[in-house]
Amino acid sequence: MSRVSLSRIMVALVLSGGVIAGALAYGDAALAGPPDPQTEARMAARSGAVRSLRQIEREVLPGMGGMQYLGPEYDPAAMAYRLKFIRQGRVVFVDVDARTGQIMHAPPRGR
Repeated sequence: MSRVSLSRIMVALVLSGGVIAGALAYGDAALAGPPDPQTEARMAARSGAVRSLRQIEREVLPGMGGMQYLGPEYDPAAMAYRLKFIRQGRVVFVDVDARTGQIMHAPPRGR
């Protein structure tokens, strides 16, 4: 083999390796699917579009009158957090606007 053809083969192998590596990386991202709601909440909070979950919890939890806090969910379409509580054996949901921190829906007190 001549020196020129050997160098062309080497260049072709390096370039094809880069193309394959790029395709594999893109394929992994495509297979991963859309981010989960919690990841979307973190991304939205980092961008400043919504308040962080910790901010929401600091504002809302003190007003929940002794209910046991079970945890949050984030709805990226509604840009809202749903905080889950338990009171007297019943699950209670409190919906909070993630942009403003305003409670959108909460059960009546004492029920």
